[in-house]
Amino acid sequence: MENLTYYIVLLLMVIIGFIVVKKVVGCLMKSIITIILIIVMIALWYFFLREGATPPTL
Repeated sequence: MENLTYYIVLLLMVIIGFIVVKKVVGCLMKSIITIILIIVMIALWYFFLREGATPPTL
């Protein structure tokens, strides 16, 4: 009966660990996407919108 208890506890730990990892990865992905968008916005401002910058010609 002790082995069954260990398997149940192990199964619960795996499920809880999976849920925690899933939430952390989701948060990290949102953070990475936000950082990338901020970098793109800074690059656009630096190259196209700052004072004295010449607009691109086609």
